[in-house]
Amino acid sequence: MVKTRAVRGATLNAESGRFGLPRREADGDWLDSQGMIDGALPPLRTTVTVETPRTILTRNTSPDVPFDRSINAYRGCEHGCIYCFARPTHAYLDLSPGLDFESRLFAKPIAAALLRAELAKPGYAVRPIAMGTNTDPYQPIDAEWRITRSVLGVLSETDHPVSITTKSDRVVRDLDLLGPMAAKGLAVVAVSVTSLDPRIAMTVEPRAPAPERRLAAVRRLADAGVPVFVSIAPVIPAITDHELENLIERAAAAGARGCFYIPVRLPHEVAPLFRAWLNEHFPDRAGKVMSIIRSLRADQHGGRDNDPAFFTRMQGSGPWADLLRTRFHRACRRHGVSNERVQLRCDLFRAPRGPQGDLFG
Repeated sequence: MVKTRAVRGATLNAESGRFGLPRREADGDWLDSQGMIDGALPPLRTTVTVETPRTILTRNTSPDVPFDRSINAYRGCEHGCIYCFARPTHAYLDLSPGLDFESRLFAKPIAAALLRAELAKPGYAVRPIAMGTNTDPYQPIDAEWRITRSVLGVLSETDHPVSITTKSDRVVRDLDLLGPMAAKGLAVVAVSVTSLDPRIAMTVEPRAPAPERRLAAVRRLADAGVPVFVSIAPVIPAITDHELENLIERAAAAGARGCFYIPVRLPHEVAPLFRAWLNEHFPDRAGKVMSIIRSLRADQHGGRDNDPAFFTRMQGSGPWADLLRTRFHRACRRHGVSNERVQLRCDLFRAPRGPQGDLFG
């Protein structure tokens, strides 16, 4: 399966040396073999490889995220968001967190069957499953693979609670499942909107749907009775932070139950990719952006690009972080956004029927 797209998020395909894997060396005739003419590279193709994992639930014990298990139906994400903290996961595959992450994708078509087998185990303890924690469950390739819907089908059938985070209005395609689940207290959705400026959004998140389409999806979810939040994540200093109040106002007008935000994080290979992107698209303010990002980590980590510590990594510290927090809470009060967390029900769960042998049938 091969597609062609013209726009990419990362400006380079930087190698990762963290895992001691051998670096790939390009052939001497690489440019000729790729069809480079007059200095212009051809469009980068998106490829999808089938992955057959043994399990589908990922467990975590992180104290600063509100879930202990998640499902990622895909590896890599075609949205191409330059700041994506999941980019470094491609390094485990000996692929680049740069362009490879957004063009060399992996799909898990047996995700629903694996989930059914997991939920059928006698000792399974019910907790909400999070989707969209690493890569977007509604990224463009899901329009054809529809793995997300197959997973939701199992969760709906078993009355299992689920939370979804996405940048795509494609989520409304599954309102026939999410609406009834929400009516039982089993579903909540967060739609990520980073900027309302189409030009900035196109640069930061080149293949994600336009901001207005995402806000329209918020309205449709809310009208269907699905508890929906707007995730203003990440907030990028000197590029998107000035939009915070307007984003909260628009989220409230669209029917969002609440909002939350996270300052931009730059773990591992994301930092050099982000710097290269800044120099390409915002050279006039690249130094200012990085200076503020370093100041967010200054209290605990001496001004590094990233703070990996629990509890501080999601909000930052210092004067800029304090100001952002104050602005956020004031705007929420002004627009009547309560931000009360939705407690999903775990008492309705019914183990799936049918033999686990269906997994391989």
